[in-house]
Amino acid sequence: MTNATSAPAKTGLMQLAPYIFFYGRCEEALEFYKAALDGTYELQRNGDSPMGHSVPEAFQNKVMHATFTAPGVSFMASDGRGPQEIDPEAGNISLALTVNDRAKGEQVFAALSDGGKVKVPLDDAPWGGRFGIFDDRFGLEWMMTSP
Repeated sequence: MTNATSAPAKTGLMQLAPYIFFYGRCEEALEFYKAALDGTYELQRNGDSPMGHSVPEAFQNKVMHATFTAPGVSFMASDGRGPQEIDPEAGNISLALTVNDRAKGEQVFAALSDGGKVKVPLDDAPWGGRFGIFDDRFGLEWMMTSP
């Protein structure tokens, strides 16, 4: 079994993990979950990323991407692109799908986004591989990565 913070095993084609947005409180949340669940985390700050120049100055030191693991628990997290209140009606969780095959990734992206709204087309990402974001026809936000 692989955990959500690593690349999918070569024998597995896809891997799904929750991606939680904390809108300015990510590091605080990670510390809370670390203590409560006896976990660990790794993070990258906005200012240290290839896209750091596009993030507001006040958010340069905030979390661009983090991985959290504890016994039986794993998720990814971020502060998002700027502060905002967490709206329980809108939610703050996306589904992060990693597909190990480029052609299969394009097929899955097209199928899941059909009838929904593509926010970021599946394209080359500054950190390598391909990345895209869409809402499916049921309103769930998906963040997809492939080679």
